[in-house]
Amino acid sequence: MANQDDFFKKVVSHAKEYGFIFPSSEIYDGLAAVYDYGQLGVELKNNIKQYWWKSMVQMHENIVGLDSAIFMHPKIWKASGHVDAFNDPLIDNKDSKKRYRADVLIEDHIAKIEEKIEKECAKAQKRFGEAFDREQFVTTNARVLEHQKQIDEIRGRYAECMNANDLDGLKQLILDLGIVCPISGTRNWTDVRQFNLMFATKMGSVIDDSDTLYLRPETAQGIFVNFLNVQKSGRMKVPFGIAQIGKAFRNEIVARQFIFRMREFEQMEMQFFVRPGTELEWFRYWKEERLKWHLAMGIPEENYRYHDHEKLAHYANAATDIEFRFPFGFKELEGIHSRTDFDLSRHSEFSGKKLQYFDSELNESYTPYVIETSIGVDRTFLAVFSYALKEEPLEDGSTRVVLSLPARLAPYKVAVLPLVKKDGMPEKAREVVDMLKEDWMVQYDEKDAIGRRYRRQDAIGTPYCVTVDSDTLNDNAVTVRHRDTMQQERVSVEQLKGYLRERLK
Repeated sequence: MANQDDFFKKVVSHAKEYGFIFPSSEIYDGLAAVYDYGQLGVELKNNIKQYWWKSMVQMHENIVGLDSAIFMHPKIWKASGHVDAFNDPLIDNKDSKKRYRADVLIEDHIAKIEEKIEKECAKAQKRFGEAFDREQFVTTNARVLEHQKQIDEIRGRYAECMNANDLDGLKQLILDLGIVCPISGTRNWTDVRQFNLMFATKMGSVIDDSDTLYLRPETAQGIFVNFLNVQKSGRMKVPFGIAQIGKAFRNEIVARQFIFRMREFEQMEMQFFVRPGTELEWFRYWKEERLKWHLAMGIPEENYRYHDHEKLAHYANAATDIEFRFPFGFKELEGIHSRTDFDLSRHSEFSGKKLQYFDSELNESYTPYVIETSIGVDRTFLAVFSYALKEEPLEDGSTRVVLSLPARLAPYKVAVLPLVKKDGMPEKAREVVDMLKEDWMVQYDEKDAIGRRYRRQDAIGTPYCVTVDSDTLNDNAVTVRHRDTMQQERVSVEQLKGYLRERLK
């Protein structure tokens, strides 16, 4: 675990050093759990959003986009249940005066037991080598079975408490598990209390209670209240989806783990409207489709897993998370939820407007059911970035730091480098930049020795470096270096665009 902590520190440090992510308001000592995306970070973030949008909207004829306002009528949040039920269970340690989410303390305790299982598996794999059968081992090994039994019992009690909103039961579970405060090391806990996560603000010049607005804690409600607008203006037929990328805000008390849990964050959500009775079939479809999207980025499947919810939200009849193996363990990356007709029905009730769909095939009107896919842009950024960051040993005994980002997501696709700053090479390199920059983000770099410039491009994830040397001026060919293999090949300037297009598509 210590090694993983050290690696995570390197992730945070690398992100700042190379212009991906900065602490917000840093010259004023920062603002907790708020971050700014730097010059390279904004490119990577935009590429992630474009990749999602293209696969979700451009590649589906029956899914369209939306960009709804952050400010919405306060009744929307009453209808959605956020005013009454959008709470976190919080507990304080009386000695350290630190506040924690009770559910996170329990989940972290479960994660420690899961680590013990992983250690047993690692030891067995070392002992048995290629003959090791993980599935057989975890279902027969006595130690693993005992650990798993512990996990199942804790999860059972935890789900029971959460479903019943039993705050005393949650505290008792924390006490029974012997969970201590990471700061004070004591078990001197307060009672568990609920805390609403929405940021409230005021609108207009006259300040009274009727003017209270909320910064949206999710983007989904903007989709639901526009259901009829989109359906009628776009002549959409069920099943169809509405996709949106946008900022959301949650007053997280325990915001931590860099950009994993922030107070201001960005979501990519799609609400898919279906006939009642078909929702579980569509739920399974989107569960599989979304995992395929993640795997298409080239990160191996063992870094992902499904986690089915034991406690269902008040609006859901099925829910699962796609979890990713972050440097601090498996955590939620994307949620797929079958939200039933809860949202449209509640907004119909609170607004007095009928939010129904007339199905010409069935010759009847109904309130559609909804399948939601919701993924954090920032969490996807962290998943991709942390997986891509590597230190690799080289043949000469040195190491290089390389950010092996999928080419489609890399901030710069190509770096153009004159071998030296003289003899017409910079001028020729500038011509190559001008030729390429209409198609891709291109960086020009002439400072330092060529080897150091290669290392700099490796560290920011640029897939290809194009070097202009003295021979280029005679044969009109350049040297293309591949980031991942470090192999080089000679390509004529006339064929360079086609060469890169083939590899970057």
